[in-house]
Amino acid sequence: MYQRRIFILTATFLLLVAGAIAQPQMVVSTDVMNVGEVMFQQPKTINFEIKNNGTSPLQLTAVNASCGCTQVSWPREPIAPGATAKIEVVYDALFLGTFQKEIEVYSNASDEPTYLTIQGRVVSTAVETDYSDFPIVMGNVRLSTNEVMFDDVHRGERPEFLLHVFNTSRQSYKPELMHLPSYLTARYLPEKLPAGRVGRIILTLNSERLKSYGLTETSVFLAQKLGDRVAPENEISVSAVLLPAFSHLSKEQLAAAPRMVLSQESLVFGDLGKKKKATQTILVRNDGRTPLVVSNVQVYGKALNVSLSSRTIKPGKTAKLKVTVLAEHLRKAKTAPRVLMIANDPQKPKTIIKVK
Repeated sequence: MYQRRIFILTATFLLLVAGAIAQPQMVVSTDVMNVGEVMFQQPKTINFEIKNNGTSPLQLTAVNASCGCTQVSWPREPIAPGATAKIEVVYDALFLGTFQKEIEVYSNASDEPTYLTIQGRVVSTAVETDYSDFPIVMGNVRLSTNEVMFDDVHRGERPEFLLHVFNTSRQSYKPELMHLPSYLTARYLPEKLPAGRVGRIILTLNSERLKSYGLTETSVFLAQKLGDRVAPENEISVSAVLLPAFSHLSKEQLAAAPRMVLSQESLVFGDLGKKKKATQTILVRNDGRTPLVVSNVQVYGKALNVSLSSRTIKPGKTAKLKVTVLAEHLRKAKTAPRVLMIANDPQKPKTIIKVK
């Protein structure tokens, strides 16, 4: 009898623990949707995507609009863990001018509602807005790119990179880049960007402050509002490649310089299947008359590992460059994996090996 009581208490405890752990979690792709300009008396449909990141079914219990000008529809059936669904919002566009409407979403994921917002402006004449030049969406701001690259920079140079910023909101916006390293400065034109206008962020690289030849990578973050925090959603990657200069060499020195030749300049790994990693080898040969010195071997991103059997290669000799693809990081890579080599070959100080 005593053992049976212990068994019942244990089973009850496990059920309580399992119930506490298994919870739905609602995640919204964006909680503010700016639809820009809408034609008068032509209803506009907006879809909000929601996902259940929890471990038990997500049930929407009610979705309420802030006024009768907005109609909503939502899935009545439970949303399984890991699954997505859509909340459809239709704005009737019966009044000219700007609008901002809120939608309350109640669910079994929280005692408090989640608020969704639609914004825009109803106009009597339709104006087409071309977003194709601004593919990167960061809240109410769109960017021309989120990858800044300073390629083939020499010491002493100060190259600039131009980022175009589109303010899609109905309020003015003050752009600001956070976490700028010492070798980067930013200018904002204009400093305060009016609603619906395009501005520029000019990034300037001070090559004197780069520590070494080769690749330097960092991330900066575009603030959406005062006191904003860094997050993957507002990240802008920045890379710079600093090259050695050979303008001081004489004709004799150039004639006797090392010359790097690769057995192949790209690698094709194909489908890795269930493999966690795969490795291939490239031969690096010195066809010059003086030693070839490889000062840097680097990779773009985390999907590759590389090793070179010798950094100094005598004339007529070869070294082995082993390139390993890591499947786990390859799936998360934002850009194509590449290997960068910096050497004292005046004709080819930088070599890029593409990996497919």
